[in-house]
Amino acid sequence: MVIGQHYSAPDGAEAVCTVPGELAGLRLDQALVRMFPEHSRSRLQAWLRDGYIRVDSVAARPKQRIRGGEEVTLVRQPGPAELAHRAESIELPVLYEDDSVIVVDKPAGLVVHPGSGNLNGTMLNALLHHAPELAGIPRAGIVHRLDKQTSGLLVVARSLEAQTDLVRQLQARSVKRDYLALVFGAFRGLRAGTIEEPIGRDARTRTRMAVSGRGKSAITHYRVRRQFDQVTLLECSLATGRTHQIRVHMQSIGHPLIGDPVYRSPRKPLGNPLVDSFARQALHAWRLGFVHPTSRKSMQFESPVPADMQELLSALR
Repeated sequence: MVIGQHYSAPDGAEAVCTVPGELAGLRLDQALVRMFPEHSRSRLQAWLRDGYIRVDSVAARPKQRIRGGEEVTLVRQPGPAELAHRAESIELPVLYEDDSVIVVDKPAGLVVHPGSGNLNGTMLNALLHHAPELAGIPRAGIVHRLDKQTSGLLVVARSLEAQTDLVRQLQARSVKRDYLALVFGAFRGLRAGTIEEPIGRDARTRTRMAVSGRGKSAITHYRVRRQFDQVTLLECSLATGRTHQIRVHMQSIGHPLIGDPVYRSPRKPLGNPLVDSFARQALHAWRLGFVHPTSRKSMQFESPVPADMQELLSALR
């Protein structure tokens, strides 16, 4: 591998490299891969396309030929992963915080952790702005998640020790996580139950989860809180924490969540405009309990039913 003499640059700074004679005759895009091996081919091509690379102070062209001896200037730009873990001033409803933990009441629509299609604007970005020291903790202290359109309570660790302790509590299934869910259908004569079905990736649609014999153990306890005509308000408690667990389990017993665009089977409209057009899965993490990782005191928090679900409940009454 042949590289020229250059220095590493932080975001937005210029890195300058003199093209070695050994690369004469190559196209610029080919030469750049060898001159700047710390960057991927795709990233270099994107910087070329967007005008962040110059040759002898002139905007570079990807297919131009190199003679050797030219001065290449590269203005390093942050990659998606770097952008994903930057602090952003986003409103973050904090219910409680101390030196060890932060309890957040997440609104529906807020993504918890950056991922494909959501590289910024997430709860992680908001946490880094609210508590900059979280930059030194994996996943900014996040130990469990909620789906984008699920509202409610999450606990975040503010130190490595607290994070380790909370993860162990989750693994031991001692963290209390209770949800309110509005589902289609009536539970006539049945006031409570447990769904114990393994959950894994849907074999046909990889963005979905499904009850699968090849999946991981998943246990959801539920209790009827209020029975309406064709809709039921349930309390659901998680003994495990699989992706989309409540949504998948409720669909598996024929009671999909109202407003769930992924796991709701085609159904006839109920004739209630709010129910038929509800814009998200009607799921709210309303109660959270854990042992404080430092004081060892039992802590429990509750979040009121959000306005959109409260409006839905009022319409059902």
